[in-house]
Amino acid sequence: MKNTIGDIVQGSFLCYAVAINAKQGATVPQVNMLSKHIEPEEDGEFNTGAVGQSSGSYDMDECTISQGICGNNAKCYNTNGSYYCQCEHGYRAKSFNFTSSTGQCKDINECIEEPKICGLNAECRNTIGSYSCSCISGYNPGPEAETVQQARNITCVDIDECSITPDICGQNAYCRNTNGHYDCQCQPGFISTSGNTSFTNGTGKCVDLKCDQYTLDTATLQILKSFSTQPQGSVMLSSEHVKLDTQWETTEGYGFTSICLVSYNHLESSTNNSFHGMSNFSQGMRYKLVSKVVSAKVSNPNTAHLEKPIFLTFSLLKSKKGSLICVYWDEKLSGGGWSEKGCSVSESNGTHTICSCTHLSSFAVLMALYDIEEKFQQQLQMITWVGLSLSLVCLFLCIITFSCFRSIKGTRNTIHLNLCISLFAADFIFLIGITKTESMTGCGIAAALLHFLFLSAFCWMCLEGVQLYRMVVLVFHTELKLACMLAAGYGIPIVIVGISAAVNWSGYGTEKYCWLSRKDHFIWSFFGPVCAIIAVNTFFFVLTIQKLVEKFSSLNPELSNLQKIKTFTVTAIAQLCILGLMWIFGCFMFQEGTIAMVYLFTIFNSLQGVLVFLMHCLLTKQVRNEYRRLLTSICSEKKYSEFSSNQSSKSQASKSVQHTGESKM
Repeated sequence: MKNTIGDIVQGSFLCYAVAINAKQGATVPQVNMLSKHIEPEEDGEFNTGAVGQSSGSYDMDECTISQGICGNNAKCYNTNGSYYCQCEHGYRAKSFNFTSSTGQCKDINECIEEPKICGLNAECRNTIGSYSCSCISGYNPGPEAETVQQARNITCVDIDECSITPDICGQNAYCRNTNGHYDCQCQPGFISTSGNTSFTNGTGKCVDLKCDQYTLDTATLQILKSFSTQPQGSVMLSSEHVKLDTQWETTEGYGFTSICLVSYNHLESSTNNSFHGMSNFSQGMRYKLVSKVVSAKVSNPNTAHLEKPIFLTFSLLKSKKGSLICVYWDEKLSGGGWSEKGCSVSESNGTHTICSCTHLSSFAVLMALYDIEEKFQQQLQMITWVGLSLSLVCLFLCIITFSCFRSIKGTRNTIHLNLCISLFAADFIFLIGITKTESMTGCGIAAALLHFLFLSAFCWMCLEGVQLYRMVVLVFHTELKLACMLAAGYGIPIVIVGISAAVNWSGYGTEKYCWLSRKDHFIWSFFGPVCAIIAVNTFFFVLTIQKLVEKFSSLNPELSNLQKIKTFTVTAIAQLCILGLMWIFGCFMFQEGTIAMVYLFTIFNSLQGVLVFLMHCLLTKQVRNEYRRLLTSICSEKKYSEFSSNQSSKSQASKSVQHTGESKM
């Protein structure tokens, strides 16, 4: 910067010079007038041409130089090299600190921004920069509210017009004070000229009641006379889904006798979980609504204990055969709920149920969803224990067979070995842990392991189908790589179980069994993949059979090899049918009235190990030969041991005879 002395400070500055050595004819005011405002680090010069003398810069006080720079209702604050503005109380700009170019102050409408700022029974009135509160008509400010200007939540007290002005209603009328108002009513023997029973001052007055203006309505009295005698006998009301039978004596109350029956369209679905009032609910009993919900109402106010019960005939939504319970809606329960107190089943068949109740409320029919009866439970438990024990023994023999006999080593043998390992582990956990529900964490882990192991068994079966297809179609490289098989046989189930557990871990384990819950359809995280695996396996079996038919009909079929593949395919299909049917029965066993499905699932699940041993070991010629060779070897060793023992005993006897003879001689 030319001709200036001093530090450069951020802001807007005014350069100046002293009068010494100024140009001829220039004065100090003229020097200041001719100089320019400059910014820091920006070159500028004095027009006076002062050189080598003291010069410098100083801060401008914009608030003093330019009064009103912030506009109306704002205060200006000077800073070093600048300034800022702030709004006064009751005003607001876009930002708290601003300048003349960035904002201006506007009035705040407190009545809109805080509708209840004045409190109850008061109204708000906005003013420039402020607001005021006043009580609405019929109210006055309380004694503590000396002023209502900018007051919050002022107390407005009702004006008792009747006390202040006792004769406000006029003659022959009395005044009744209300909150914020009052009304007038005529005394007995007088009537209001307004035609209304209540009026205010100026809208009516009370005059004498002249009875000769009225006539006796004999026709109406004659009709009313017929109701003076209460009806007797039975009464019936009916709707599409229910019929009500009761006695008129039960329904009569004060004045008219009436009875009402209401049937709700879809209420049974929204109240189908409110069973905490049932006596057996704490014991794990489950229920389901099987009828429409109805409400009965009569003019008799005392319906808590009826002398004669009412009868409700319900049409069941579906034909049901089971334990039915008549219930009513008890409002005294927490949140309301169904209860059987005071109601009983009078008669029932597959389509209708008659309920007898000694009180009135809302009614419905429940079905108790009993678990499997105890006698069936004991039978199924016995089948499970015996069958699974046999399966574990047979699967153990299969594992020993597939892992020890070298002559049957191969890809199919590896598949069968891992299949048996999965089934053995699944059956073992099923046997010892399916009912261990005491620990929810342990039960969930057992359910997740069963989920993984059964899925793994299906994956290994699918790999067998793929392997058979490769044996028929490919000539070379028909064997699957072990790493690929392990990834498919165990990797896919791990991924499925991992995703299922991450999404809904609480779905593993139920109140009764350590298995997948049916809540939120979580069970389909097992049945869905199983159905997909069965579909893929079936697809490969169809292709394999088609290729076999083509090869058998060719000119030069390799009969021995094709016959072996045919046998393998039939065995694999039979195995898929056994395991597939077992879980089809397992899917349908959750429906009502399917005790046969429960038995079929239990039998197939218990004996699957026996069936696998039968198909892959006893019915396989190569394995039978190995068993025969093993038994022959064992028997040969036993005979050789017996022969050696006999020879040794004969030798000892011979020596003994010789020794005796020699002694005799």
